[in-house]
Amino acid sequence: MPKRTPISSVDAAWLGMEDPTNLMMVTGVMALHGNVDPKRLRTTLDRRLAPFSRFHQRVVRPRTRAGIAHWEDDPEFDVDNHLTHVALPAPGNDATLRKFVSDIMSTPLDFAKPLWHMHLIDGYHGGSVLLTRIHHSIADGIALVRVLLSLTDESADAKAPARATRRSAGAATFPLEWLPAAVRRGLKAGQDLASHPDRVLEVARLGAHGAYRLGRLVVLPPDPRTVFKGKLGRRKLAAWSEPLPLDDFKAIGKAHGATVNDVLVAAATGALRRYMERRGDATVGVAIRASVPVNLRPLDRAHELGNAFGLVFLTLPVGIADPVRRLRAIKKEMDALKQSPEALVAFGVLSLMGLAPVEVEQVGLRFFGSKATAVLTNVPGPRQPLYLAGRKIEQVMFWVPQSGHLGLGVSIISYAGGVMLGVATDAGLVPDPEKIVEAFKVEFEAMRKAARKTGHG
Repeated sequence: MPKRTPISSVDAAWLGMEDPTNLMMVTGVMALHGNVDPKRLRTTLDRRLAPFSRFHQRVVRPRTRAGIAHWEDDPEFDVDNHLTHVALPAPGNDATLRKFVSDIMSTPLDFAKPLWHMHLIDGYHGGSVLLTRIHHSIADGIALVRVLLSLTDESADAKAPARATRRSAGAATFPLEWLPAAVRRGLKAGQDLASHPDRVLEVARLGAHGAYRLGRLVVLPPDPRTVFKGKLGRRKLAAWSEPLPLDDFKAIGKAHGATVNDVLVAAATGALRRYMERRGDATVGVAIRASVPVNLRPLDRAHELGNAFGLVFLTLPVGIADPVRRLRAIKKEMDALKQSPEALVAFGVLSLMGLAPVEVEQVGLRFFGSKATAVLTNVPGPRQPLYLAGRKIEQVMFWVPQSGHLGLGVSIISYAGGVMLGVATDAGLVPDPEKIVEAFKVEFEAMRKAARKTGHG
């Protein structure tokens, strides 16, 4: 009989959010130098993913809502059912790849199989691209990025990986230096709850401050109507920037007493402002919110799958034209959120949503969706270049799903000294996300120029 594992309430919540207009998939792209040997890639996937039980299990939904969904080993699992080898249509440039990624991002996964799929794409600037889709119910973005990194090596001539033993908890060992520094700032209460996701009553430990933050979430007014909000369709579009020097973002932060993350968010906010103005949207005095995932997984459990994060609502002051003033405003907001248990409160709400009837869950989705305009994620990646199946990884990008029926996703990732911005949009609302990406570079240059005036950068 296939092995069964109960699904946690939080993972069940993400499973329940699946909607034709908002697929709950994390999508990632690795651009590689040269063409990848498909047989070597298959061997790498087969052996390196063996420790992660979720990649060999499918979701079995009960026929009644009263039943509990669970993971079940797929008796017919075969890596070949999860790897498709294709050629990118001519001319094999950025625009062609963007269209391909957008098409796949708009296509749901097959729920009869384990919820992941990869496309090996040849013909992109003379090299290969690995396009990965993994359902959010398997794990959150930070854990999934680490899974993808587990497929890599530190050199091109690394030996073929030995087959690892599958573990029931989906665990594997990773170099801790790849773990984003943000994890180390996790609150002790958040770590306790992440260790026992179903114990939602632990939220009570937050006391008066936690109750205040929950009240703040409830009374937050809906975000203003902008070009980014509206009825969603099934067509999604993806765009991403070229790598920009991470050291330059550090210099900008040093010039203004801000963190690299503050600078990145400020540049992304400026890009959204420029796009709104391009579309004729009012920006004076306007602020929108981004739903920002905050990792609650403790260091010693960084290797585990599942979802262990909360959400905070970050105000993006798109109405501030001056990049330095905008940076200061964002730094102030970010500093306040770092000391807040808001992420932990949201984690508790997500846990309850996973246990609630469908109708209640939909109310929760509308609640979260009304409070924000975008989902914004920032994942620091490895500092050194890595290799996949013997080929150097030139660029890494990912996009998270826009839960709560949001139409805009903004992703930031650093890798090998560079920073890239990714944007995922609903085609009916934002038909040209590449314009946001272009504006991000313009904002970066403006902030770098301002930093140089202070004697930095």
